[in-house]
Amino acid sequence: MRIGTHRLPNNLLLAPMAGVSDLPFRRLCRRLGAGLAVSEMVAANAALRTTPKTLRRLDLADEPSPRSVQILGADPRAMAEAARRNLDLGADIIDINMGCPAKKVCHVAAGSALLRDEAKVAAILEAVVQAVPAPVTLKIRTGWDLHSRNGVRIAQIAEQSGIQALTVHGRTRACGFSGEAEYATIAEIKQRVTIPVIANGDIDGPEKARQVLAQTGADGLMIGRAARGRPWIFREIGGFLMGQPPTAPSLAERLAVLKEHLHGLYDFYGERQGPRVARKHIAWYCKGFPGGAEFRSRINALDTAAEQLAAVEQFFSLWVNREEPAT
Repeated sequence: MRIGTHRLPNNLLLAPMAGVSDLPFRRLCRRLGAGLAVSEMVAANAALRTTPKTLRRLDLADEPSPRSVQILGADPRAMAEAARRNLDLGADIIDINMGCPAKKVCHVAAGSALLRDEAKVAAILEAVVQAVPAPVTLKIRTGWDLHSRNGVRIAQIAEQSGIQALTVHGRTRACGFSGEAEYATIAEIKQRVTIPVIANGDIDGPEKARQVLAQTGADGLMIGRAARGRPWIFREIGGFLMGQPPTAPSLAERLAVLKEHLHGLYDFYGERQGPRVARKHIAWYCKGFPGGAEFRSRINALDTAAEQLAAVEQFFSLWVNREEPAT
């Protein structure tokens, strides 16, 4: 799969999830089979450029190329400037967020709220494409709500504006993350444009991945929530699509991956904040294990990296030798 001049190792992408797709997680998912990992969204608002959160999101150190950074905003000039700045900081691909359904984002007419204003969509896309020599991609939903599902028209505007690839989440903004994703709109978009189309929404395993590819004709798949606590999902899906039987990692390997992830978080965020960020990830890795709920409560009471690591080792030691799969 190609995005502009960049040839990806495969067609499986990690979604840009706020508070999740940080540098340690992106690097881990790339190592475990993701062909591309898009960063957490970075606000184009100049007033937010030097906040600690933004500076961390702009950190691309030791991330494999191509590096994709997602920008968020509603002003064409500010978005163009944000694209230039991120390119200077090491981005290889600029991704534009027009899919975030969060109220605080939509209230400032950004994210998926932009889908209601096709003229502004075109103005932003054209401004960013003209501002940088790198490929520009776009992530959208199928529309604002079920009565204004204009994903096909937005896709056509994107192609006309010079967008190099389009990711479509199979829900409207009004749907949030509830209900089931629908793929018929993605299939129609794929038929109407010639740029690569990436399907997103509810892809949680190898069989579903194959189904979505067949149903939509999409060029690639973007995986978000299903990768939380399962970064090896990219390897599983990739192997399955190449004809290999799906195989889950052993519990010993799960523990090794979790520890690698934790050390990455501690190094990235520091001794004080690292364990706090790690709590949600540990909970996701332990989901489905007997006693997992009690263990999550215990983890939330621990404040140091050493305490977390010891607790994780102790919890997994109950299951590693027995090789009982999580439910």
